[in-house]
Amino acid sequence: MSGLKPFRIPRKTTGNKLTAIMQVRNEEGRYLESLLADLSSFVDEIVIVDDASTDATVDICKACRKVVRLVENEERLFGCEWRLRQMLWRAAEETEPDWLLAVDADEFYEDAAKTEMRSLINQGAYDWVAFRMYDFWGSVTHYREDAWWNLHQRPTVTLTRYLPGYHYAYPQWAHHVPRLPLTCSALPGALTELRIKHFGWAGSAAQRLQKYERYMQLDPEGKWGSLAHYASILDPNPRLVRWAERMIPKGE
Repeated sequence: MSGLKPFRIPRKTTGNKLTAIMQVRNEEGRYLESLLADLSSFVDEIVIVDDASTDATVDICKACRKVVRLVENEERLFGCEWRLRQMLWRAAEETEPDWLLAVDADEFYEDAAKTEMRSLINQGAYDWVAFRMYDFWGSVTHYREDAWWNLHQRPTVTLTRYLPGYHYAYPQWAHHVPRLPLTCSALPGALTELRIKHFGWAGSAAQRLQKYERYMQLDPEGKWGSLAHYASILDPNPRLVRWAERMIPKGE
């Protein structure tokens, strides 16, 4: 139609604010304190939704000065994960972010990724960034790599530009909901070889058994995930590969 101007979304190329977003529950005594300290070294703000924790998780979050928004659920919503994701996104929107980094409470970015973070967000060519996610298994020295555990072989989108006026939407799934809105994928993005260390499976065999039992309780028919994948959690002899940190060139 004549007279109508195309909608153009402005993209900042300097001075972008980086906001980490995270949903948590009962993370006391695990990685949360270390993670918040690590995030604070390279992000500007942190937004958190606590899903009705019964331990000191909320106090740990409140003690971190970069946590600018903390939503405390009175009732647990884990069985309706899309609502948690949506709640977290809306809480982050209220802080007027430029870029959002979706982080779980047991994920750490390698030093090389943290060094590159500002150059990744202060540009106008793309609106999301994907990283390689490595699942550490039984320790923080080895990751798992086999037919069922190979997420690191394809990039995972965890960083996205926030564009006011753009339509962001999550699928209404009970479990395994993407950490960022699906509609982000329609925007231009960048795939990287930068890496994330996921320590969610790095604990004891008993802890992994607890997670397996939780999956089976939430998804007994494999509606939201693969039953064979769930069963692989109990593999007594998984293939493990030693992690090697990448050296950052001097001067960076």
